[in-house]
Amino acid sequence: MVELDVLLNKLQERTATKFERMPSVVLKDGAFEVTKLPVDKPEWHRITDLVAVMFDLKSSTNLEKGRRPASTASIYDAGVGGVVQIFNSFDADFVDIQGDGGFGLFWGDRRYEHALCAAISIHSFSDDFESQLEAKWPEAPSTGFKVGIASGPVLAKRVGLAKHLDMQEPVWAGRPVNYAAKAAQQTEPGKTLVTGSVWDAVSNNDYIAFSCGCREGNEGGVPSLLWEEQTLDNIPDAEKYGQVLKSGWCVNHGEEYCNAILNGDTYRAQITESLRSQLTLLAAGSEGIKVDARKERFAERRDLKSEVIALQRSRQSTFNHTSR
Repeated sequence: MVELDVLLNKLQERTATKFERMPSVVLKDGAFEVTKLPVDKPEWHRITDLVAVMFDLKSSTNLEKGRRPASTASIYDAGVGGVVQIFNSFDADFVDIQGDGGFGLFWGDRRYEHALCAAISIHSFSDDFESQLEAKWPEAPSTGFKVGIASGPVLAKRVGLAKHLDMQEPVWAGRPVNYAAKAAQQTEPGKTLVTGSVWDAVSNNDYIAFSCGCREGNEGGVPSLLWEEQTLDNIPDAEKYGQVLKSGWCVNHGEEYCNAILNGDTYRAQITESLRSQLTLLAAGSEGIKVDARKERFAERRDLKSEVIALQRSRQSTFNHTSR
């Protein structure tokens, strides 16, 4: 029997206490560990820039119709399980599975490079997954993985019951996971949609921005710009001015380019100035709207840096005081 009035009154008091006694926020850039997130302590950990890669299996509900449970299970295991292996291969710092989808989180050095390589790999894997599924079950609906990427600051804490490990989960409060989910919802398999700040971070990488030039195995092709601008729905700030990528890894150069990205390489001599000018036009957008949005994002980044400096000084001041 549940004493409902007692429960609700207790929650009302708890809410008032939480609002009255603000928790501490501890900057953890460079030293963040999920296993050290507190659960019974009024403390949240702060990461000033995290990259979230969200994936979602299209038409997953319809995939179950007319199929034996074992068949449905094999589809989920092959699909979602495959994406998890991709995240693991690209050193995702945290992975969360939510039924027919989930997300991988990346922080620390070269987080954007690892996140983009994982996302492009999901695209290539999705093409093969859909092809094999169609061959096995020709009557199955069209499917594949929809992918969205976003970045930004987060607050993290383990929320739940302190003495019940099975009732504790990390919470990632902030825009990255939310915006990555919104991006994934409004794209299709075969398209990777990124928010504005992600594009800001990767657009100067020739291995990400431009194709190798291959077309159907033709090694002598000319590189081209891989991305197209797209405005994301249901995102209220400058992050909505995103970009969409419509290709996976090239069968000839995929491994080479992937490892170049992971190694921090950015420049390709075969990219001409006329091609780079296309990238400049893409960044400018129409009527300067995207230029203003880019300035807004960079201004926010500067504010975040100021916040980091303030938190570091506050922490140092506290340490000096307590060590006396």
